[in-house]
Amino acid sequence: MFSHIMVGSDDIEKSKAFYDAILGVLSYPQGVIDAKGRCWYFNSNGVLGLTKPINGEATTHGNGMTIGYKVDSPELVDAWHAAGVENGGVTCEEPPGVRVIDEKKLYLAYLRDPFGNKLCAAHYL
Repeated sequence: MFSHIMVGSDDIEKSKAFYDAILGVLSYPQGVIDAKGRCWYFNSNGVLGLTKPINGEATTHGNGMTIGYKVDSPELVDAWHAAGVENGGVTCEEPPGVRVIDEKKLYLAYLRDPFGNKLCAAHYL
């Protein structure tokens, strides 16, 4: 359904270090900086881009927006969360753990990236 997700950043190198760390835990390659200074993460499931806002204004995060990453195990969720905190991310919502939504059980962790974008690592139990 989605071709890509673009996330705003006022400091591409700082954001790249954060996303390289959390995506590296999930075995994705490091981001690639293009000629326009944007950073791209490519894989067969889609594309994540980091960019300074085109209008030249400061980056803001989307209120109510969450970017979710599908993760293979609770241990990888915890490693993803730890890598994010170690690289400038901030824990938000509850600590990593099991959540029950209707009849589904998930192991989740939430972070805000260095510019306030909300991220989630999710493993379906």
